[in-house]
Amino acid sequence: MHKYALSAADSEKTLAGIARNVRCHSVQMVHRAKLGHTGGDFSAADILVTLYFGALRVDPQQPAAPDRDRFILSKGHCSAALYATLAMRGFFPQEELREFMEPLSRLNGHPNRTELPGVEANTGPLGHGLPIAVGAALAAKLDGAAWRTFVLTGDGELQEGSNWEAFMAAAHYHLDNLVVIVDRNGIQQGGATESILSLEPLAEKFRAFGFAVREADGHDCPALLDLLESVPFEPGRPSCVIAHTTKGKGVSFMENKAEWHHGVPTDAQLAAALEELGCKSGCETCD
Repeated sequence: MHKYALSAADSEKTLAGIARNVRCHSVQMVHRAKLGHTGGDFSAADILVTLYFGALRVDPQQPAAPDRDRFILSKGHCSAALYATLAMRGFFPQEELREFMEPLSRLNGHPNRTELPGVEANTGPLGHGLPIAVGAALAAKLDGAAWRTFVLTGDGELQEGSNWEAFMAAAHYHLDNLVVIVDRNGIQQGGATESILSLEPLAEKFRAFGFAVREADGHDCPALLDLLESVPFEPGRPSCVIAHTTKGKGVSFMENKAEWHHGVPTDAQLAAALEELGCKSGCETCD
C-alpha cells in the first residue's frame, strides 16, 4: 500500500464516511446551481473516494508531479462528485465548492484541466475520456514510466463507438497500466440502459476485446480498494472493473430513478436528502 492510502483497519469506516460527505456536498452544489447530475454523482461517489483516498498515487501538494497516476472522469457530467472529492482530498479549498457553475468559477459543469488542479482532461462529450486515457497509458509505456492511468466511464456512455475503438487499441498495445472502471448503475438519461441499447453481456464483451475483467459492488469501498490495489489483473492486458452501483445511491426517492440523472432537488427534497444521508442540517462544508 502506498504512502497516501488509508490503512486496512481504517478503510471501511473512513472511506464510507468520506463518500457520504461527497454526496452531501454534491446534492447541495446541484441545488444551489439549479443544474447538475445528482443520480450519477451519487452512484460514482464511493468509486471516486476509493480512488483518491486509496488507490491513486497522487499528492495534492504536487498535483503536476511527473510520476503521479492519472485519473480521467470520462462521464464528465458528474463533475460535482469529482470536485467534492478533490476538495476533500486537499486539491483546493472546500469553501470553493459553493461556486459550482457560477460565472467565471473554476468549477465548471464539466471538468477543465486548465482551471483546476487534479483534473487531467477536459471531459463532457461522452466517449472522449476513454480514448484520452488510452493515449495517456500508451505515452507512459513509450516513456518507460511507472505511473498508471485510471478512467471512470458511465455504462450508457459505452454505447458510444469511440470507446470500443479505444478498447481495441488498449489491448493491441498491451496497456496493462490502464484501468477502466465502469459505473454500472443501469440507468442513463432516458431510462434503463438495457431497454435503450443493451450492453450485456458486458463482461464477456470486454474479455473479447482483450481485457482482464473483474466485477465488484461499486459501493463497497474496502473491496474496491483491495481490487484496485491488485491491478494489473493480468500482465500484458488492460484491466476492467465493472462496478455495480445504484443511481442516486443513499437517498430513497432518488435511487434507481431515471429522472434523477439530471434532477435538481427542491428545498424540501434537499432537506430530506441531507437527513437520509446523515448530513448536518444546512451544512455547506461537511467535516
